[in-house]
Amino acid sequence: MNMANKLTMVRVMLIPVFLILLYLDFEYSTYIALAIFIIAALTDVADGLIARSRDQVTDFGAFMDPLADKVLTFAAMLWFVEVGILPAWLVLIVIIREFMVTGMRLVAAAKGRVIAASLAGKVKTTVTVCCLIAMFLPLEFWMLIACWVLIGVTTVVSGIECFIKNKDIMKLDK
Repeated sequence: MNMANKLTMVRVMLIPVFLILLYLDFEYSTYIALAIFIIAALTDVADGLIARSRDQVTDFGAFMDPLADKVLTFAAMLWFVEVGILPAWLVLIVIIREFMVTGMRLVAAAKGRVIAASLAGKVKTTVTVCCLIAMFLPLEFWMLIACWVLIGVTTVVSGIECFIKNKDIMKLDK
């Protein structure tokens, strides 16, 4: 297993640690969970840089990396819903976008095409992770709303952009 894939596996293994820390609820457990979340997010950046710079893009990494990213962010989002910091409707928008883009990628793959992550998708991921990190900290209500808006707008815009750029993939077969 190459280094990029090892980092992806580290991220996968950190997800249950992150969740356990959130639910143990001892003094500083939330801050330790935040540190784990940040480390896991940084492994995503590192494994992408390593895989591309060393030309170590693998089928395992192509499958597991985005899956690990989604599970990590959904885990944080769902915990925030549970503790009343994030509205469930916003998480639903994010989940719907992810299913739609993943579905489009599956259709593209069946047609021999690859839909690479776009700049808008990378911005969406970065904004979402930064907002989730911020939501671990005591925020004024208006700052929390700003995070919701940023997550929502970048999610919707990147999803629309993906469909517009790749609309030919979804044409009905004759």
